Amino acid sequence: MKRLFFLLLTAFSVAGCDLATAQRGGEDARFATLPKLQPGEAVATFASGCFWTTEHVFDDVKGVRAAYSGYAGGKVANPTYEQVAGRGTGHAEAVQIYYDPKVVSYQDLLNVFFAEHDPTTLNQQGPDVGDEYRSAVFYRTPEEKAAVESTIQRLNGLHKFAAPIVTQVAPLQTFYPAENYHQGYAVLHPENPYLQHVSEPRYTKCRAAMPGLFKAGK
Repeated sequence: MKRLFFLLLTAFSVAGCDLATAQRGGEDARFATLPKLQPGEAVATFASGCFWTTEHVFDDVKGVRAAYSGYAGGKVANPTYEQVAGRGTGHAEAVQIYYDPKVVSYQDLLNVFFAEHDPTTLNQQGPDVGDEYRSAVFYRTPEEKAAVESTIQRLNGLHKFAAPIVTQVAPLQTFYPAENYHQGYAVLHPENPYLQHVSEPRYTKCRAAMPGLFKAGK
């Protein structure tokens, strides 16, 4: 669906991620290498639509050392972007977040997660439609699962959204890093119309809603 949206916005014949591949070359199609976990560091994995946007948001949260785009929740090992976009893998575009729990808590990250996207639309975020764009939290511990479920219950009880939350809550099996050309894409390609019209408004709205959780000078 990013392809359709991009075509409506521009006269180009290629879409967001396809354009990135053409611009940045074959070497960038190699899978990214995830960083080693540092002492005292924790990891969280979320999916909230196009991972370009999700990564951009969480990379700017205080206490986050790094955020990596990738794939989670499916059955295919080491999937490519084309495989995930073609459906059938079961994977969602996801982001893995490396953070310092002394600076930002898991609950803080959950609050950002539910603020930066619409968790009430099943398999859809804006113009992006398909199970790869589903809202999902992939937990690692019983405590994380309880925190997610409690947050959903609280937000639903407050009628924070116009419809019930449909976010998938599932144990993390494996997170597969996406290709290098997807990493940091929103920062590297601010001229992309999809980013300007879809990603940037989400990013800006979230920062404005909870400025105390974001890094200064962005």
